[in-house]
Amino acid sequence: MPVHTCTTAQGTLTAEIKAALAAEITRIHAAVNRVPPAYVDVVFSELPVDSVFVGGEPGRPLLISGWARRGHPQEATTDLALRLSAAASDIAGVGWEHVLVVIQDSPARSAVEGGRVLPEPGAETTWLEP
Repeated sequence: MPVHTCTTAQGTLTAEIKAALAAEITRIHAAVNRVPPAYVDVVFSELPVDSVFVGGEPGRPLLISGWARRGHPQEATTDLALRLSAAASDIAGVGWEHVLVVIQDSPARSAVEGGRVLPEPGAETTWLEP
């Protein structure tokens, strides 16, 4: 259900760092939003070094853009963003000042997974029934 896309310049993250970061993003999201870890998707997008800029200058930020179903408390979403930012900085060895996390949301009914409209937060058990 939730999707977190980590965007960096090519060569910024090793395969081992990506695996560790994906595992930690999954763990944090599942804990904060109380969803099964299997629901969490993490995708890495690496752009050519000459395609990533910060303040108009070439840069190597770690940008995490997340999507979740609307309805989670705002405090939980802020906590999620803070925890993801700290984990990304620690695991990737990127200074916190070079990490940006943005969590966007939309109604569950705006997304379809496995051919079915997603459930509202808290209704996952019913959604899993055949």
